[in-house]
Order: sequence, then C-alpha cells, then structure tokens
Amino acid sequence: MSGTQFEGFGQRGGGVGRRPALVIIDMNNGFTDPASPLVCELDETIDAIRRLLEAARRAEIPVVFTTVSYGEGDKLTAKAFIEKVPALLTLEAGSPWVEIDARIAPRPEEPVLNKLYASAFFGTPLGSLLAAHQCDSVIVTGASTSGCVRATAVDVVQHGYRPVVPREAVGDRNPAAHDAALYDIDLKYGDVVSLDECLDALGALVGAHAG
Repeated sequence: MSGTQFEGFGQRGGGVGRRPALVIIDMNNGFTDPASPLVCELDETIDAIRRLLEAARRAEIPVVFTTVSYGEGDKLTAKAFIEKVPALLTLEAGSPWVEIDARIAPRPEEPVLNKLYASAFFGTPLGSLLAAHQCDSVIVTGASTSGCVRATAVDVVQHGYRPVVPREAVGDRNPAAHDAALYDIDLKYGDVVSLDECLDALGALVGAHAG
C-alpha cells in the first residue's frame, strides 16, 4: 500500500506474529448467495479464505468465524442499525442465510460467533478467546472490507493485537470503498499484505511446530 507517503504513518506493524488467530468475518449465505439482497461478489475472496483456512489448520492456530443473525429480541437491540440497513432483516435467526458458506464450512471445534453489529468484538467473546490462546496477531478476512472488516481491524489494535489483512481474502460491494478501507487500515491500524505473504508466514509456523 502507499500509506508511507505520510511521514510517521504506515509503518510495518510486524505482520503475522508467532501466535496468530484467523478470523473469518460474515462469510454466510446471506452475503455470498446471489439470491440475497445483501450479496457481495465474493467467489475469489472465498477461494483465498479457503487457502488460508487450510494453512491455519495445518499450523494449528485458532480459527474463528462470525455470522450475523437476528432473533426477535435482537431486532429490538439492533433497531438503529436495522433502520439504517433494512436488508439486514434477511439474516433471520435460524434461516439458511446465516449459515457459513459450505465452501469454507467450520469444523465442529471452530467457533461461530454471532454478532449484531459491525465489529467481530462487539457483544461477542472474541476478546476472551484471543486472550485464552495468548494470541499476538489477528488475520482478518471476510466481508465487507469497508464495513465489518475495517471495524474489526480497528478493534483488533484497540484490544492490543496486531491486525493483518490479506488483501485477496476480503471483499466489498463497492470497489472504491474496498480500496479506501484497505488504504486506511494499512495507513493507521495494521498490515495489509498479499495472500502469498500470509500463507508463507503460516507455513513457517508449521515448520516451527514440527521443529
């Protein structure tokens, strides 16, 4: 990214640490199925996440998924958000829309945290999970780049971890918003890296465990 044009901004934050977690944000059918009013074009994003997921499992690092769903009580709790984005009502609790896309289906031991708002931290036990695993960095993937991914990346650094965003593993409905969000994250909050760089870092962790 080009954030380093501002002196004192955009320094490399250390990338993938020795104890990373992989967080996969909102890759549910409501965002990936063309029949949904919330759909993004995420086929390439899913392919990149699938590769990261395979590498993360080999490296035996924590893998966490998030989804968004609203039961009747949740609709009242998130009333202001839903009024702003009425299409969120598609994500009815218990419906197929809130299930993670089968192409990157979670394993039984991989938690799927439900959230009502943008950040994967807000109202979820993600912070406790990262602390329990003594993580030092978080690989943030999913959708949308300018919404839930950016909000989560900001909260990652605010919780004391290093955010890493593989650019091929996030997606957005709006290409301009996608690019602007990645620029902003790389300038001020975390490291935006290539998929290959992230895969290499996870591969090195496999070798370290083997040693």
